[in-house]
Amino acid sequence: MSLAAWLVFMTSQVAFAMETVYQQPVEFLAENLAGCQKQVLWLKGDTKARIEKLVDHPYPGVRIRYCEKEGKTAWVLDEIGKTEPITSGIIVDQGRVEQVRVLIFRESRGSEVHRSAFTRQYQNAALEGDQSLDRYIDGITGATMSVNALNRQVKLALLLDKVTRERSNDD
Repeated sequence: MSLAAWLVFMTSQVAFAMETVYQQPVEFLAENLAGCQKQVLWLKGDTKARIEKLVDHPYPGVRIRYCEKEGKTAWVLDEIGKTEPITSGIIVDQGRVEQVRVLIFRESRGSEVHRSAFTRQYQNAALEGDQSLDRYIDGITGATMSVNALNRQVKLALLLDKVTRERSNDD
C-alpha cells in the first residue's frame, strides 16, 4: 500500500472515530433542570417490552436514570444513528417536550441534527396513542439515520415520562 493510500485510509478512520461534544450531560441538567432529584426507573413488567416496541430493537438496560423536578423529567439518552450512539438531553413537562438538545454526536455525517433550527420542531410534541409523535418532523437531507435516532429518543423520553407519571399515580 502506498504512503498516500495509507494516509487517506488512516485519516478516514479518524474521522469516523471522532465525537463532537456540544454539551456535557451534567451541564445540560444544571442549565435546564437545576437542582433536580436524581431518580432511577426500573424497567419492570411490560415497560421494557413497550420500550423495545417503540425503538424497534432490543433495549439492553434494566434501569434508566433520569432527573425530576416540579413535574418535569430530564432524560439523557443514547441511540444509534447509523453505527454510533448519539447522546441527547430531553426535557419533558407533563407529557410534552420542552427541550431537545444533541449533547454528543459520534457519527461521520448527519450532525446537522444538533442545530436548534432542527430540534425546535420537537417543542411541545407529545405521543399519540399509536406511540407516534403528534406532529411531522421535517428531516434533513443526508441525515436520515440521525433524524430517525432523534425521533426514537424523543418518543422514548415521552414514553418514559408517561411511565413515571403512571407509577407515581399508583403510589
